[in-house]
Amino acid sequence: MTIMLVLIPAALFLASLGLIAFFWSLRTGQYEDLEGSKHRILIEDEEGV
Repeated sequence: MTIMLVLIPAALFLASLGLIAFFWSLRTGQYEDLEGSKHRILIEDEEGV
């Protein structure tokens, strides 16, 4: 039962980190251009490698 005193705060901490990361990605515009990325991978670069 004492392990629950460690696991519950750890789970809440990790969940809050995930929420913070998700809201940060929304605020910085990571999900703005969902269509462009899948088309951009098919376009060949003009420059040589």
